[in-house]
Amino acid sequence: MNLWHAIVRFFQGGGEFMYPIATVFVFGLAIALERYIYLTRSAVKNRSLWNEVVPLLARGDFKQVVNITSKSDSAIGQILNYGLARIQSARRRDDIEKAMEESLMEVVPRLEKRTHYLATFANLATLLGLLGTVIGLIHAFSAVATVNPAEKANLLSASISVAMNCTAFGLMTAVPILFAHAFLQTKTTEIIDSLEMASVKFLNAITERRQDAPAPQTVAA
Repeated sequence: MNLWHAIVRFFQGGGEFMYPIATVFVFGLAIALERYIYLTRSAVKNRSLWNEVVPLLARGDFKQVVNITSKSDSAIGQILNYGLARIQSARRRDDIEKAMEESLMEVVPRLEKRTHYLATFANLATLLGLLGTVIGLIHAFSAVATVNPAEKANLLSASISVAMNCTAFGLMTAVPILFAHAFLQTKTTEIIDSLEMASVKFLNAITERRQDAPAPQTVAA
């Protein structure tokens, strides 16, 4: 209970700029949680689908692969679908690769969505904290200008202490948001790298199956 009262006093002592900083913190926390859940689910779905598809690719059972990927809403399922759709019409590996790169370009923005806002919110929280402190100091110096000289030191020190609450709260908001941003960026990069690796393995599997296919027999005249 004492901790809760201390937090309330700290918040109330920071002035009106504490509210926009708190708003930034809430939005930043909401985005971080939503992105973490989305990326975690995406990684699990991709890993599960890939583990299911690998044995089928090794056997060259592309029809079964199509049945599985067409029913999946995972990122890797979409990428493989693009590649599988071009197998029949494509004459070169590059044609299939370009189709899969096109799909990857559609998937990546969904993975990176809203994450960049976290860096903006961290900077905004810091700037709002500094602005609140500056405004508080201006009010403090304006207030002590009209009081008894004997009371100036005490009043000024108390006002400065209150004004610094904004900077402290802004930094306490910015640091975890920046950490969340770095963590989510790393997680997103790992997923994108895994998708690129899966695409390469898929292309290699197709190439190997085509090389192993028997060449057409020519009939002598």
